[in-house]
Amino acid sequence: MDDLARRIQVLEDIEAIKKLKARYCYFCDSSYDADGIAGCFVEDGVWDGGEFGRFEGRAAIREFFAKIAPRMLCFAMHQVMNPLIEIDGDRATGRWYIFEPVTFVQGTQAGWLAGRYEDEYVRVGGEWKYQRLRFFQYLSTAFDKPWTNNRFME
Repeated sequence: MDDLARRIQVLEDIEAIKKLKARYCYFCDSSYDADGIAGCFVEDGVWDGGEFGRFEGRAAIREFFAKIAPRMLCFAMHQVMNPLIEIDGDRATGRWYIFEPVTFVQGTQAGWLAGRYEDEYVRVGGEWKYQRLRFFQYLSTAFDKPWTNNRFME
């Protein structure tokens, strides 16, 4: 592969990984679509959410998001930014910041989460998937009042 073709491939890989992260966030923000989220991972992938838990394998990841996550969060809007993606053939790493408004089920308390993702990706059958996703929480803080949506209820 000549230098120009290699450079174009790296750019295409970076864009594909950005789309993978966007799909993951979309599935999280769509009531934690367990099948969608699990489909972003290779069969032996790892989702490591720190204090939210660590799950190995696509089936365990699917089960967590199907049974546990909806009991914790009823609204989330993942906003990821500042990706640092490094490509090494069919493997890659990525670091992202996240800032997320969230509403917790218990008490309908609204809040903010902020942190960073450290991801490992692998290309399987021409498609990028998560080998490992790790979330490091920087802050979790509540709004000063419970969440209400009065503007839309008028």
